[in-house]
Amino acid sequence: MQLNYMTGALVALALATQCATAADLPPKPTVSDIVKESKPGDWRALDPENTLYMDLPSGRVVIEMAPDFAPQTAANIRALAREKYYDGLYIIRSQDNYVVQWGDPDEEKPRPFKAKEKVTAEFTAPVASDKRFVRMKDIDGYAAQVGHSNGFPSARDPKTGRAWLTHCYAMVGVARGNETDSGNGSQLYVVSGHAPRHLDQNITVVGRVVAGMPLLSVMPRGTGPLGFYEKAEERTQIKSVRIAADVPEAERSQYEVMRTESPIYQRVVEAARNRGGPWTKVSPNHVELCNAPIPVRKK
Repeated sequence: MQLNYMTGALVALALATQCATAADLPPKPTVSDIVKESKPGDWRALDPENTLYMDLPSGRVVIEMAPDFAPQTAANIRALAREKYYDGLYIIRSQDNYVVQWGDPDEEKPRPFKAKEKVTAEFTAPVASDKRFVRMKDIDGYAAQVGHSNGFPSARDPKTGRAWLTHCYAMVGVARGNETDSGNGSQLYVVSGHAPRHLDQNITVVGRVVAGMPLLSVMPRGTGPLGFYEKAEERTQIKSVRIAADVPEAERSQYEVMRTESPIYQRVVEAARNRGGPWTKVSPNHVELCNAPIPVRKK
């Protein structure tokens, strides 16, 4: 009986000490708290040569391309934009909890002279091309390693030596048919719902929307198969798509992306992994790749 009494007392003392220690700890910072602490050097401007402005009647969508992962596709999209191929085309598809797609609904518009009809699929890239990869410690079901590369969610497989961008919300991919080289950038889509990671390594992912996602995510859902619009009047016409480098500086959208290789961004990921603030009651000590935010701000 004495032993049981002493054991119970020790347990009670340990629990009391633990509770007191937890109460004395400072509150965990939130992602917002950490972003407020950032310095100018923690941010980078968008590269004008690899930034697209898609102007819709409702406003501007800003897309940053990732040429390290898809150099040929990015070059072809620049050629298409510079010869104004996208101007006057349409948002042709909005599938609930999946993607929004744009391009030529009838596939009749002639391709620009400088753009290629076919581009070799760039589903993955050599790990050597993934110059700024910072690995997350969290386990991922779709890849051996996941993390961030210069502001893009990415993954890699050390066994094959390949790296790729992942299908997180706001990532931009190249629509294609069954043939691997049937996507040249003339039709693009953006992930507008829960991350369809099963598409990883099956489609060329060329970048992500850094501003303007609300303009795309609110598109009326298409009633046809896969969310395609069945009637011409359901589509939204694209006013223009331009390379930021070709737009007068006074008309450019000024955004910065937090450097994902910076120490402060690792604190952002940790804050997402163990969320602070008065609302959160349970912190899982885990974050999925697509739930690790990549902060963007206006300059």
